[in-house]
Amino acid sequence: MRFMRGFIKVVDAFNAGIGRVMVYGIFAMMAILLWSIISKFGDQPSLWTLEAAQFAMVAYFILGGPYAIQMGSHVRMDLFYDNWSVKRKAITDAIMVFCLLVYLLVLLWGGISSTAYSLGYFGKDAVGFFVGLLTGTEETGTMERSRTIWRPYLWPIKAVICVGVVLMLLQALSELFKDILRIKGEPITNRNKPDGHGGTLGNTSASDDSRGVS
Repeated sequence: MRFMRGFIKVVDAFNAGIGRVMVYGIFAMMAILLWSIISKFGDQPSLWTLEAAQFAMVAYFILGGPYAIQMGSHVRMDLFYDNWSVKRKAITDAIMVFCLLVYLLVLLWGGISSTAYSLGYFGKDAVGFFVGLLTGTEETGTMERSRTIWRPYLWPIKAVICVGVVLMLLQALSELFKDILRIKGEPITNRNKPDGHGGTLGNTSASDDSRGVS
């Protein structure tokens, strides 16, 4: 239990910090799109603005995802859920988090393979390729570029996606540990949430915990 609580504390604090920084990513997207409008008025439209805004949006979404999971900000149906006991909510949330973990693992595997491809590796062992890059036994090949007229390299944004998926995996594990503790009847409070309520995928609050597990 001590390990679970320690893991929750570290992961939640780290992802909360990343999430609060990424909140300001919306201003980066606004600035890029504003420059796109200004450049069109000057009869010299920028070639990079649309794709740069798309990259910024992907980074904003994927790096802010772990914080959204932590805060329970995703849309869900509460028709039955709100009337359930804390234990039943925690069991349901644990099942949903397990499904999320499977999805994220598949997504991470695909992301690693796609990132390796963007660095010029066309084999099947993408993980071995990255290990080889670190040890010096592998080298990058012809790097993938976008097919637009700007033609930026694609590996940076693909690497960001992989980092975001790893952070979401860690946050999903944190939520699973919270649900396990709740099933055992131990209260969990998320101090990163402004109202002091717990932030699981099921959004079980500290006020629910105070009523005990039935």
